Amino acid sequence: MTTFDAAGHRHLSPVDSHAHDRAARLRQLGLGDAADPEFDAFAQRVAQALGVPNAMVNFITDTHQYLGGLFTKVAGMEDPTADADPRSAPMETGYCPHVIARRMALVLEDVCDYPRFAGNDVVDKMNVRSYLGAPLIDRTGMALGTVCVIDSEVRPWGRDGLNAIKALASEGVDLIHRRERDLQAG
Repeated sequence: MTTFDAAGHRHLSPVDSHAHDRAARLRQLGLGDAADPEFDAFAQRVAQALGVPNAMVNFITDTHQYLGGLFTKVAGMEDPTADADPRSAPMETGYCPHVIARRMALVLEDVCDYPRFAGNDVVDKMNVRSYLGAPLIDRTGMALGTVCVIDSEVRPWGRDGLNAIKALASEGVDLIHRRERDLQAG
């Protein structure tokens, strides 16, 4: 669905009716506004499992995306928007907001094959050619963010890649639930 902003500009980011509730849940968990060594280590495991140079745990608030977990072998990857905080990105950047809105994994073997996704800023700014991501849906049913990987090369993810990212998303949700238990115990 194509939407338009107040100025009448075409807006390709999906409509997100759960943004406010998700932001509140992320605040409750202490996620979405700071780098986290545990999620950085998890992102590294994700990259290794899928054999890619870049992996992220991306928490989607009501105003922006935040890479709470990041692993990259590519210089400059941490600066997708040239903002003061290199892990923060606007909602229209990248593909994770689509994963959140759909509440389903997204497999883009070659982003250039999809007009909706080929024009995204990350294609040129970060040299993104392929994307694979799955939602992090917690015990409350809230999609809090994504676990995803990107590469500058076309990747034939196939069914194996889809199954792998879904399994890794489940591991990411386990980390979130463990954090919640620790907060409740502390």
